[in-house]
Amino acid sequence: MRAVLQRVSQASVTVEGEVVGRCGKGFMVLLGISPDDTEAEAERLWAKISRLRVFDDDEGKMNLSLSDVDGEVLVISQFTLFADTRRGNRPSFVGAARPEIAIPLYERFCTLAAADVAHVGRGIFGADMQVALVNDGPVTICLDTDELARPRRSS
Repeated sequence: MRAVLQRVSQASVTVEGEVVGRCGKGFMVLLGISPDDTEAEAERLWAKISRLRVFDDDEGKMNLSLSDVDGEVLVISQFTLFADTRRGNRPSFVGAARPEIAIPLYERFCTLAAADVAHVGRGIFGADMQVALVNDGPVTICLDTDELARPRRSS
């Protein structure tokens, strides 16, 4: 599972001229899902995102997490995060999960976020979406569950 995380002061997503999701101060998350991803990856990725300390404290130091600032989240499905551009100039997207795998994992990720955050906006899976945001900082972080440390098991 991959995410491009942007710290925003506001973000919204529009489909067919209608705003379908938005958030205020917090994170806009572009979420890509691979065929091998499971709920474990969704849980690990959300746990990392929810605890990232990238919001400024009173001294202007990035030291606060999403919950510390009562942040909001906008989650948008983004299969193109699994684009393979190694050959030619037309990307291949075979590394992205098909909808029957991706939709339940996208929904699970949003449910995890909603358990921790007062407001979670969403895009519409598979729709042609227009995204608007004000990147705060700018702060943009790329995360991949294949590169995140696995949590330690207690004995």
